[in-house]
Amino acid sequence: MATRITVELQDDIDGGPADETVRFGLDGRDYEIDLSKANARAFRRQLASFLVHARRAGQGRRRRPGHAPASRQRSDGIRA
Repeated sequence: MATRITVELQDDIDGGPADETVRFGLDGRDYEIDLSKANARAFRRQLASFLVHARRAGQGRRRRPGHAPASRQRSDGIRA
């Protein structure tokens, strides 16, 4: 037996069919919005005047969480 799953995107602005999911970030938060071609074009047009003055942010180095000094001392004691 086969199962078919169909995903239909709905435009988050006007409720009609959406053609794409637009991803963007603002103030350190990531967002997604499903938009039709026309609404995606309008969204990009609105941002264009800001984007020409912006710089792309790099991924940067991801920091690994360190250990607090207390847990480091405890680990040293356990190893000894």
